[in-house]
Amino acid sequence: MPTYLAPGVYMEEVSSGSKPISGVGTAVAAFVGLAEKGPVNSPTLVTNWTQFVENFGEFVEGSYMAHSVYGYFLNGGGVAYVVRVGANGAADKPAARAELPSGADKAVSAYKISALEPGATGDDISVEIADPAEAGDDNFKLIVRKGQKVEETFDTVSTKKGPINVVTQVKQKSKLIKVEESGGTVAVPEKGRFPLGGGNAPVPVNLSPDAYVGSSADRTGFGGLEAIDEITMLSVPDLMAAYQQGVIDMEGLKAVQLAMIAHCELMNNRLAILDPPPGLNAQQIKEWRMDLAGYDSKQAALYWPWIKVMDPLKGEAVFMPPSGHMAGIWARTDNTRGVHKAPANEIVRGAITLELQITRGEQEQLNPNGVNCIRSFPGKGIRVWGARTLSSDPEWRYVNVRRLFNFVEQSILNSTDWVVFEPNDFRLWISVQRNVIAFLRNVWRSGALFGEIENAAFWVKCDAENNPPESRDVGELHIDIGIAPVKPAEFVVFRIQQIASGGE
Repeated sequence: MPTYLAPGVYMEEVSSGSKPISGVGTAVAAFVGLAEKGPVNSPTLVTNWTQFVENFGEFVEGSYMAHSVYGYFLNGGGVAYVVRVGANGAADKPAARAELPSGADKAVSAYKISALEPGATGDDISVEIADPAEAGDDNFKLIVRKGQKVEETFDTVSTKKGPINVVTQVKQKSKLIKVEESGGTVAVPEKGRFPLGGGNAPVPVNLSPDAYVGSSADRTGFGGLEAIDEITMLSVPDLMAAYQQGVIDMEGLKAVQLAMIAHCELMNNRLAILDPPPGLNAQQIKEWRMDLAGYDSKQAALYWPWIKVMDPLKGEAVFMPPSGHMAGIWARTDNTRGVHKAPANEIVRGAITLELQITRGEQEQLNPNGVNCIRSFPGKGIRVWGARTLSSDPEWRYVNVRRLFNFVEQSILNSTDWVVFEPNDFRLWISVQRNVIAFLRNVWRSGALFGEIENAAFWVKCDAENNPPESRDVGELHIDIGIAPVKPAEFVVFRIQQIASGGE
């Protein structure tokens, strides 16, 4: 209390001590995978597709991350962290290339052309072989285009060694391509236009499970996401790209998914959205889920089958793992209904069709085992038709129940650090209890808790009974909380009975 020495009127601002509890965000996804460009092993915040393109480029051949992030925003996602991984810390991209056949023998390659800049930008380059400005048996004209625009023209180049040799000329003057002799007898190339291709990066051949898992100490892979508390969903769609291309085998796939689950259980504020391997039918996905994978976690969910979307890179529809689109649906449900609403019976935006059309009978074999099915319904589109975790514990059967508890726990934790080192007496107990009750009352009023009256929906206890002298002597304060979450109406049963007409 301040000491007053001179007579007068004084104003003091007095703090109430306690702080209200604010709800944390529930819809922040993290994506780990390959990208065309951008920072490596550095979680980068993006809030829309344009920002992702600016930081990481667009769609890349052999990668599902860009498609997944696009599907996330398309389905209602608003905030995401992106971690780019790859070989030796980067996804090395080849240069676009083309081979020019010999004019004398089309089966023989005369020259190899490649873009100076690696990656997809080289796929827009083409070269044309035409008649030279100066006649000569070994002369020809080389035109380099970027798209439809002519960028460079070499009016007369020659196969012969000397100042106008094509390899020498292009090396000295071109800013777009380089030319190499194919070996053997060099001949004038066949006339015509030849596009370069293959600049989109495939999955790096030396990509290992450790590249995805990373390390919390080194801030690599999804291990580096431990430093970001607000993340609530984790997706690693490019794990399936590596598996498809034989870079990672089934043991490696399982190792990464187990690490995803372990990461989410360690953080205890986020869920892993797992993808199944491609090409599995209903029986195979059940066997994979139960016998091969065998995951049991309240911090993970699995969706099946794969979905088909348009690939702007190829100009055709392709199948892809569903986790990115599912993360968007989780975010959309949070924003429109609340985290307590099961993220199911929702349309999968951008999905053209499914890898496999399944029946109710097939889902009856999968749903009890935690395989959330994506189904197509006539006149209703493609919808998520499951909302279960991979837990064998009935208390944590549903995704929305687990995420509601994550929301409540994290909100209380983030807003009660003011309590630390306060005098541990009845004044503090009453203050903490009052704040938690006020927060849970708002949660109950939002429809997230079951109960017609407040006392049936939750309770909070912080008094001398659960804070005896022996607890206070070691500096501990205990607050016991009970909440009754609303669970989804997964099975809607109408009981219909036949009654006799005219009966009383």
